[in-house]
Amino acid sequence: MTTYFVSRHPGAFEWADAEGITVDHIIDHLDPSIIEPGDMLIGSLPVNLAAAVCERGAHYLHLSLDLPVTLRGRELSAQQMRDCGARIERYLVRRM
Repeated sequence: MTTYFVSRHPGAFEWADAEGITVDHIIDHLDPSIIEPGDMLIGSLPVNLAAAVCERGAHYLHLSLDLPVTLRGRELSAQQMRDCGARIERYLVRRM
């Protein structure tokens, strides 16, 4: 089992590290073909990619935030993420 953290935001990596989240690989773009059954993927993926992860037998853990409009589109620090209630939530996503 491999754990991937997918993000292009340095603040997200800093937040995960401060929270004690251990990952095997940090990547900024997901190629679903690398995902194996039993892998874990942490990130904020579009629904089609989250579904592809789940279809491959992996676990999708979504990095969720309660983001106010004023912070949308901005790079967030680890502290700003904490202030926005950053958390990891497991989802099972499938194409209908």
